[in-house]
Amino acid sequence: MYRIVLGKVSTLSKGALPSSLYAQAPQGKRRARWLAGRVLLSHALSPLPEIVYGEQGKPAFSAPASLWFNLSHSGDDIALLLSDEGEVGCDIEIIRPHHNWQALANAVFSLGEHAEMEAEHPDQQLAAFWRIWTRKEAMVKQRGGTAWQIVSVDSTLASALSVSHCQLDALSLAVCTPTPFQITAASVQRLDAVA
Repeated sequence: MYRIVLGKVSTLSKGALPSSLYAQAPQGKRRARWLAGRVLLSHALSPLPEIVYGEQGKPAFSAPASLWFNLSHSGDDIALLLSDEGEVGCDIEIIRPHHNWQALANAVFSLGEHAEMEAEHPDQQLAAFWRIWTRKEAMVKQRGGTAWQIVSVDSTLASALSVSHCQLDALSLAVCTPTPFQITAASVQRLDAVA
């Protein structure tokens, strides 16, 4: 089972949580995203299992949980991927101009990824950049890596993992799962309000 839920950080961060979770939330600009992620998780699972952090900071449910999750955010958008199949990774990005997106692609994209991007009409190359970027990030996050490892991933090569992408309006969303899963707009649940 795979479940994908999207929401807005500004709304979800105001949702109800146990006081112990509020006490754990970091201060500063990360706080709203952290709270929004815990509200999304609480919406999907009740009671929410204890969360621990891996060697490189990836959150996970403490043992013996048989569920895995990954969170991603971009701007006010946040995504949760929940699984009972094994470790997962997801990445969401707002499709937006980035002042040096072509230089960034030159630095981190493989030859195959460059070919995929360049095969697109020039008007679609920015969306292709974000499609490839989110696939790469989802793959890195699935294995618990850091953003610095993105250059070592080639999302165009065959893999034992399943990598899928979906564009939802101005959002690019990719998932990396241990078993086949094709993400579609219909498979994405939107959580627009919380009780």
